[in-house]
Amino acid sequence: MNILLLGSGGREHALAWKLAQSPSLAKLYSAPGNPGMSEGAELVSLDAGDHAAVATFCDEHDIGLVVVGPEAPLVDGLADSLRAGGIAVFGPSKAAAQLEGSKSFTKALCDRAGIPTAGYVHTHSLADAISALDEFTAPYVLKADGLAAGKGVVIAETRAEAEAALADMFGGQFGEAGAEVVIEEFLTGEEASFFALTDGAAILPFGTAQDHKRVGEGDVGPNTGGMGAYSPAPVLTKELQARAMREIIEPTVSTMAAEGMPYSGVLYAGLMLTADGPKLIEYNCRFGDPECQVLMMRLEDDLAELMLACAEGRLGEGREARFDQHTALTVVMAAKGYPGAPEKGGAINLPSSEDGGAKVFHAGTSLDGDQLVASGGRVLNVTALGANVTGAKAAAYAAVDAIDFPSGFCRRDIGWREVARERG
Repeated sequence: MNILLLGSGGREHALAWKLAQSPSLAKLYSAPGNPGMSEGAELVSLDAGDHAAVATFCDEHDIGLVVVGPEAPLVDGLADSLRAGGIAVFGPSKAAAQLEGSKSFTKALCDRAGIPTAGYVHTHSLADAISALDEFTAPYVLKADGLAAGKGVVIAETRAEAEAALADMFGGQFGEAGAEVVIEEFLTGEEASFFALTDGAAILPFGTAQDHKRVGEGDVGPNTGGMGAYSPAPVLTKELQARAMREIIEPTVSTMAAEGMPYSGVLYAGLMLTADGPKLIEYNCRFGDPECQVLMMRLEDDLAELMLACAEGRLGEGREARFDQHTALTVVMAAKGYPGAPEKGGAINLPSSEDGGAKVFHAGTSLDGDQLVASGGRVLNVTALGANVTGAKAAAYAAVDAIDFPSGFCRRDIGWREVARERG
């Protein structure tokens, strides 16, 4: 089977790396891909926003499955366009992708399905939003309603900060994504990520992870797309995973199907583990980045077969995904200036071999002649396995220290909560 993978970040490199291991794979194409992905895929120039061009490429190259990595093409309806042409796609329809594309859509779904989540108000203007602040107490959680590349959430510690942030949002800080804003109750607890694959009916739990969103060590500073992650997340116990499936994932899938927009693909639930149990913070309609990297390091199943089963509606009940029992941890190496304006063009020199089993996934790289350089904010995802978080962390940072990237930086405390727990 020929597979087309759309995307160019660290998530897509991890998916390409795992798809390349599938016995069912004949040839893997990646559009546009990145230098790291060229090891196992043929890079092609293809605009995911041009649905007709993608469909034509699939027809001309006998593509048996399209895997859509990032969220924007899914929210744009690419999966619908391809399915209309008889092409199998891993990823939800435009209607189902609203789970990520619109915070207010997901909140309203939670209301209808009885899914535990934070209290909220959906606002449509700055005046409306400032008035709605009266219904909440500090800290205030402010979310741009649309897609904002993982950066559309502001947690304001004071009323003045909240009003200033709302003015920025409605003033265009996040473009069209901030034309409407959801204000939420601040939830207390620990965050964790839960993943499931679904074909619209059957659901397959697909692992847990914890991400580190803040740019600074100790979880300080502005939110980013993610500075590191590890999997599994021990804080999401088997009991809590069962509750998340029963109270959050299953009602979502059944409600979406009942309302005529069945969800097919990966469902990524960001959870807050509160004193009252898990509550949904948000949904993503694709694999997390960098959570995908740690999941793929641990996955022992045939990813291509699982994705095709989702796409063809034959996932089936009763199966379990097989994961390595080791812990995987990834450290994001970012360009100086991130999450603001990153310094691009910095030279990167990687070791000639990946000792100790660590894997470097490219996230924002390009080639300047033969020289690998930084071309984005998050540049590399250095990923390793260990017996626990402490061991995986040590292996990952040993690999980080072997990389020559003078204009890059990383947090040195990925996994700190679990490391502290492991120390007792």
